[in-house]
Amino acid sequence: MSGANASPTGRSHQKMKTMRTQVGIVGAGPAGLMLGHLLHLAGIDSVIIENRAEDYVIERVRAGVLEQATVDLLIQSGAGARLQREGLSHDGIYINVLGERRRIDMAALTGRGITVYGQNEVVKDLIAARESTGRALLFEVADVTVHDLDSSQPKVRFTKDTQAHEIQCDFIAGCDGFHGICRPSIPAPHIRIYERTYPFAWLGILANAAPSSPELVYSLHHHGFALFSMRSNAVTRLYLQCAPDEDLAQWPDDRIWEELLTRLQSNDGWRPNVGPITQTGITGMRSFVAEPMRYERMFLAGDAAHIVPPTGAKGLNLAIADVWLLSRALADYYDSGRQQLLDRYSDDCLRRVWRAQRFS
Repeated sequence: MSGANASPTGRSHQKMKTMRTQVGIVGAGPAGLMLGHLLHLAGIDSVIIENRAEDYVIERVRAGVLEQATVDLLIQSGAGARLQREGLSHDGIYINVLGERRRIDMAALTGRGITVYGQNEVVKDLIAARESTGRALLFEVADVTVHDLDSSQPKVRFTKDTQAHEIQCDFIAGCDGFHGICRPSIPAPHIRIYERTYPFAWLGILANAAPSSPELVYSLHHHGFALFSMRSNAVTRLYLQCAPDEDLAQWPDDRIWEELLTRLQSNDGWRPNVGPITQTGITGMRSFVAEPMRYERMFLAGDAAHIVPPTGAKGLNLAIADVWLLSRALADYYDSGRQQLLDRYSDDCLRRVWRAQRFS
């Protein structure tokens, strides 16, 4: 497109629709949706925008292990009814070393367990909670940009169905993931990036097979690492350590199951149930942290600020912890005018993030 009336994004000039809110949330994954829900409970208005379609956001295969604090927050916030009915509670894990399988009773050791409940199910529940409030949730937006971050009224601009929009807000929450636009919008002198890429990856599958173990099995084998997990009473989630540049075409279903059985079966006779594979994918292993998780009136949360290897099942839990802290800080600001919790947000989050990086 060319000519005097062309805009930098390729759109012709038209009247921009403006909306006003307290917090503009970029990203409708678990972090953005949970933040919007917590803010609603505190009486704080927000607008959530997402560049993907709703079905895509729901169906992405992601995490499924929820720590106790995440479960407690979902239940206390009123978004955990289905989680309580359908989540699989685990008090421990199994460690399988060269065929010798031993159970670690986490509940006895720490007083806390985990709950297996797919991230896509969490997202469904949070979308339903959001829609019940009547507050704005917009999918399939495009050309998202953030502006005036160092002013008292930062702005989020985007297009929806070719119409240009602007959200004028008090604060922006960048919950738009590792590839989102919020973190790159921070001027380079004001952010530090720490990153490590590991020389291995995971080949992950979903299979229609009933879990054969009541709890997760982490397995060390001469062929490499493997993990047995589940998403429901009928679906298992399994992983094989592989090369980062692994070609999925070289892994037909028969080979995947042969390698899973080799690495996972233990001397006590346990092995995973075999069933039709419905999804496969390669997950690279990397650690990533951006410091600080704030620039002026914009706050980063979840994968926009940090990525942990999936080995520790910490990613979703860290995102929920971020937005819990951010929602408390924003509520305190609107209740009292104090900014202390907002000023501490990044430091408070990063203490947990770095512990999770080391653990993962």
